[in-house]
Amino acid sequence: MGNRPAEVAAAVGSALVQNDVAVEAVVVANGVPASTVELPADDRLNVVELVENAGIPGGRNEGSEHTGAELIAFLDDDARFVDASVLARCAQTFRRRPALGAIALRIVDEEGRTARRHVPRIGARDPGRSGPVTAFLGGAVVARAAAFSTVGGFPAAFVYAMEETDLALRLIDAGWEIHYDGTPAVFHPATDPARHPAAAERTMRNRVWLAHRSLPAPVAALYVADWLAVSIVRDPRQIRRLLQAALDGWRTRPGPRSPIRWRTVARLTRLGRPPII
Repeated sequence: MGNRPAEVAAAVGSALVQNDVAVEAVVVANGVPASTVELPADDRLNVVELVENAGIPGGRNEGSEHTGAELIAFLDDDARFVDASVLARCAQTFRRRPALGAIALRIVDEEGRTARRHVPRIGARDPGRSGPVTAFLGGAVVARAAAFSTVGGFPAAFVYAMEETDLALRLIDAGWEIHYDGTPAVFHPATDPARHPAAAERTMRNRVWLAHRSLPAPVAALYVADWLAVSIVRDPRQIRRLLQAALDGWRTRPGPRSPIRWRTVARLTRLGRPPII
């Protein structure tokens, strides 16, 4: 977005120094002139300028289209890889596991801690434990390009919030696996998701969109009701906004509707996250 020049330079630098992998770095200037992005001259670096802000998922999709790599690592502009071995470790895991569609990377903050919301499993226990999961953070993930493109990438209409969950559901429904690597891999400063304007309302609206797009009707109804109740309990002062956001989501629900199969619902449940929570 052009407002974090030092952080962007650190993010790109952490990618370019990765060992034992061939790196292509793509920076998406999302609605800002490419001239605002000050980066070192490097043949492996490509800056893509979008005239209009395509949103977070739209920007990621655009970046993915400017590389022919077999693996795509998505990194937020205020994050960086913690050392030069992260991508090689991921590449080795993908080579060993042909059914693997994505690796969720462990995020740590200034004190080496991993926030609960950054652990992609219910309960967020033991962030150092690797294993199969059903979700990932969009700014700290490595995806197999074939899997990513086959399921259509991120839902650009979401702009911000829940786009990773929607993509994860479609990957799993297509037969791909998602693995969480508990080794610290990405540094991201400790932040509050509420820093984004209308974060709670947008998340609630996008949950309705996700339910419409990707969940069987009975599961979709339970999912929306469950999260609406949870969100209201967390902050009762926002009840009217949350109800309005859910209604707006229903009125404007984007397509296409392609609900996951019931056997995928069962698989998600076996993995510890039935798609109603």
